[in-house]
Amino acid sequence: MLNFKKGYIVVFTISVLGLAFIQYQYLKIGLNLAKVQFNSKVGQAVQTIKQDLETNNELTFLVAQAITKNDAYFKLSVDSIQDASRYFLNDFLVDRLLQNGIKSDFSYRLYTNDSLLYLTSPNYIASQEEQLNFPIVLSGYLPKELNKRLILELQFEDLNKYFFSQLNGLTIPSLIFIIAIILVVFWVLRSFYWQRNVITTTNQFINNLTHELKTPVFSIGLATKLLEEKSDDSLKPFVSIIREQNDKLKVQIEKVLDLAGLEHGKSVIKFQLINFKSNLLALAQSFLKLSELEGVKFDFNFSDEDYFILCEPNHLENAVSNLLENAKKYSKNSPEILLNTFISHNFLHIEVKDNGVGIPEKELKNVFKKFHRVGSGDLHTVKGYGLGLSYVKEIVRLHNGKISLESKMNEGTTVTIKLPIKLKGYE
Repeated sequence: MLNFKKGYIVVFTISVLGLAFIQYQYLKIGLNLAKVQFNSKVGQAVQTIKQDLETNNELTFLVAQAITKNDAYFKLSVDSIQDASRYFLNDFLVDRLLQNGIKSDFSYRLYTNDSLLYLTSPNYIASQEEQLNFPIVLSGYLPKELNKRLILELQFEDLNKYFFSQLNGLTIPSLIFIIAIILVVFWVLRSFYWQRNVITTTNQFINNLTHELKTPVFSIGLATKLLEEKSDDSLKPFVSIIREQNDKLKVQIEKVLDLAGLEHGKSVIKFQLINFKSNLLALAQSFLKLSELEGVKFDFNFSDEDYFILCEPNHLENAVSNLLENAKKYSKNSPEILLNTFISHNFLHIEVKDNGVGIPEKELKNVFKKFHRVGSGDLHTVKGYGLGLSYVKEIVRLHNGKISLESKMNEGTTVTIKLPIKLKGYE
């Protein structure tokens, strides 16, 4: 169980890390695409800005007066003209960038080849790290007025933040889904291991209880044997009842212990290659004698070939015997039971048919569950603990076999065990 638990944790951890890695790769691809798209939009905006600044218009005229420090046309100081130019040029650039779908914060500077700086944006900060620069070599009116090569450089700040904001529709839902998956899987595993602990504790309690019951059952059996030897004829029927009920209790205790041992791998089953036909024949003959005493019509039909299988005879006999007892318990007033065995497609088929009360269709999927009891029809009148079919299924599983059940209400039930046939002498 501990190894399975570690395996679940390892698989879950690898899956989450793998999912995170895939999301990271998708994020890188998304960022690259965002950068390509951003550069394309800036390229389009640059062309528009360059064209608009080529001609002599109100904006270029104001900028020209600011960079040449000419106040002849305005009743303002040179500093005021330059401040106005900064803001008007900034608003112009914001408008042209928005027209091309660019909402990122930016700054600009207007300078010449000799690094002479003329104008900067109101939010300009020199030597900004991790910024993306787009220089625009101006042509037309402004360079002619200055008689120099004039460059307008756009500087975009915090581009990674901008790109991530463009991918919020991908990154944020991905993170939310990953966190949700982790929480759900953690809750499921926690619930699963809690239930396993409850089941383990319950099984331990049942096993301890059944072991404690074996001592008084043995003592009752011994006392019953002594009473039977010394009692007169008038008391023997009562002693017989005590012995019969004590034997039933002993069988139920052994069934619980066997099933618990098989489920936890504590019982060592030694398989051997035998002709199981003789075992089935002895079991059928013994059940026939009991059936005659109880007024049950029982018949068996075996095919001619040998039934060589790899099995543990005692457990397998108990499984078949359990099916026969169930057929008798859940029968009508005139019970008819048939044990039919044959070989088909390299499998030994063991069929137990009865004309009993049947099982409701909705209960068929649960009949092999441990402690399950069918509670409809007349089945609740039969005493038991819901261990028989669970034990049979576990025995068949350990023999690499299959078990199936078909039933119709008020018509009867057929239980079929299929066990792989081995060639004689093959180990």
